[in-house]
Amino acid sequence: MAVASSLLCSSGRLVTPFRLRFWELAGYKRIAWLSLSIHRCYTSNTSNSSSDQSSSGLERYKDLQKYFYRRLKATYHRFSNIPDYSVVCGHHHVYFIESDGIYRMDKRERDLEPEQVLNLGQVSGGEEESGLMNGEKKKQRFQWSVQRIRLSPQEKHLAATLKTSHREAPRCVVVRLERRISPHLDPPHIILTLDKVFTFEWATDETLFYTTLEGLRCSRVFRLDLTCSGSRITSVYEETQPDVFVEVALSRDRQILSINCNSRSSSEVMLIDTTTTNLEPFLVQPRQLNLLYHIEHWRKRLIILANTGPGQEYQVVQAPPSEPSMDSWVSLLAPGPGTVFKDMDVVADHCVLAARTLANELVLIVVPLAHPKKAYTVQLPSWACAIETKKAGLADQRKVLEFLISSPVHPPLPFCLYPEDGLLLSGTEDRSSPENQGNYTTTRFEACSQDGTLVPVTLFHAVPVEGLRQAPLLAHVYGAYGRDLHMEFSPEKRLLLEQGWALAYCHIRGGGERGLSWQRQGREEGKQKGVEDLQACLHRIFSSGVSSPSLTALTACSAGAVPVGALCNRQPHMMRAVTLQAPFLDVLGTMEDPSLPLTLEDREEWGDPVENPKHRLSITSYCPLHNITPQHYPSMLLTAYRGDARVPLAGVLKYTEQLKKAIHTHFIMNPKSAPNIVLNIQPGANHLGPEDFEVTLEEEALNLAFLYSELGLDPPRSQRKRKR
Repeated sequence: MAVASSLLCSSGRLVTPFRLRFWELAGYKRIAWLSLSIHRCYTSNTSNSSSDQSSSGLERYKDLQKYFYRRLKATYHRFSNIPDYSVVCGHHHVYFIESDGIYRMDKRERDLEPEQVLNLGQVSGGEEESGLMNGEKKKQRFQWSVQRIRLSPQEKHLAATLKTSHREAPRCVVVRLERRISPHLDPPHIILTLDKVFTFEWATDETLFYTTLEGLRCSRVFRLDLTCSGSRITSVYEETQPDVFVEVALSRDRQILSINCNSRSSSEVMLIDTTTTNLEPFLVQPRQLNLLYHIEHWRKRLIILANTGPGQEYQVVQAPPSEPSMDSWVSLLAPGPGTVFKDMDVVADHCVLAARTLANELVLIVVPLAHPKKAYTVQLPSWACAIETKKAGLADQRKVLEFLISSPVHPPLPFCLYPEDGLLLSGTEDRSSPENQGNYTTTRFEACSQDGTLVPVTLFHAVPVEGLRQAPLLAHVYGAYGRDLHMEFSPEKRLLLEQGWALAYCHIRGGGERGLSWQRQGREEGKQKGVEDLQACLHRIFSSGVSSPSLTALTACSAGAVPVGALCNRQPHMMRAVTLQAPFLDVLGTMEDPSLPLTLEDREEWGDPVENPKHRLSITSYCPLHNITPQHYPSMLLTAYRGDARVPLAGVLKYTEQLKKAIHTHFIMNPKSAPNIVLNIQPGANHLGPEDFEVTLEEEALNLAFLYSELGLDPPRSQRKRKR
């Protein structure tokens, strides 16, 4: 979908990584959802274990961590057969990932053994990182994981990006594919390797466009031409603005390749017509402050999602490619009151929009492009919180949109939408059995913030609200960069719900749940509103009879740590425990230092304390690090990554040290009752956690062990089946 493709490439402190799932063809599923993380990794040698960490205070949780590790592994196994879109479909083959590389199967000759088209062992050969440990040199070995796959139009070449845990920038390999007539023929082989490739798309079978990641910026577009004598790389575009992130994308019909140049507050898109021979880009609309737009293609028309609707929200417009500028934009559909458009896809002669209603429910809006006034709404299950659409395969010309819907506690459920007929079908098979979906309740309500704004809250629970007074509560929050809270299926959240927890998701301002205006209200000097929103959400939850502060924990990732840390400084009695992953806690120090990789770009979000006194005053009023004071804080588990360039470790260390000093000062007369402040420093440069499945389980098990210990809960026990 257009918006997701562009915004996921933003280089800020995001709650979800740029991890595109690959696309599956029903009947060719080879990878269990449980083992995706394992199967996408190839260990060239023994990788760093999680024991290689500078962490304190973890020993008290070790026994319980081992217990939850086993419980989590069993929970993941229960959901190992849920649907996903992990297979890439070509004209003649389907491609899938195994532990040692990428394989393909012939659609017409299913009896043939799968053929390996990429061996990760060959890519990893001889590459090692040297480091120092205890004064001696030590070779640190890493693992590759397949990130994305792209097939050329006639399936002559495959390009795939690979990533390692020790660096941010991926590597791209290009493989020549030959139709296998005999098993004795030479297998496909790597013909080219490109470093630091981030996004990439085939325009033709011999031409690949791609962007490169330098530091945390994507500013250059290149063109790779494969020739009989070798290859040629030429520069296509270079962005000069430091706050602009560049990516390439392909329209669903594969006829238009777009070069998208997005900042927090503006867009500029260039298009390449892949049906012509010159492949020269042309500009759609020059960059303009506060204008955001994203392009799809339909029957020689550009279908554009642009924030030119009421209140500067997204609406759908169209324009001819010959006159693509804003002056030629004609409105097709604007959102109704309280509805916001979140994403867009074009299927046959219809535009399909993912939208959120005033009640914060997810719906689809179908727009017949020839008759836009006949647009209609498709209702989804009330629990639906996240949607993932299936990318069209090379030979896929069907007039259907396949997608998965899920929630944090509901595994993905497949659906097919036939826009022409308005028909929505569920392809449940046996994978969405009542046991898997569960009989859980999704309750949506609003909290009244300090300025009277109503803030959405989503609550998941297994018993009626009246029975939740003694239930432990885990509240989730983010509220930055216009990003919605991550609400895809999570086995560990399902485990908590099954053990009687209530799960709350607080959609505070700064996020995107209620559109672009929701983000604007929570930017720069409005950051205070996000903290007030979070406080109001917790108060509303407690006043509804759900849980209590002594049974409440807050959890957040990255920039979501800002409202959590600020609330801990202001109202520490509202929660008993906090878990933070890759937490951004030193807003003032980071925004003052332009040498850090994201500072210039992120000043649009947080403000500029160097040049703007109002911004400085605002940041100093809520910055978690600069407002620590001696008082009774909740217990905290902070997980940080040694090589994380997005959230430097120095800020996390400084915050932890000052927090411990403040707590020591407050509890100097009675240290035994002091909260536990635990810092877990892990190796690796991945801002969003480890790629390795086993290490991920260890990290999640530690979080659960911490929560149960600090909330004083007995660990759950497995339900044993009665013998007949």
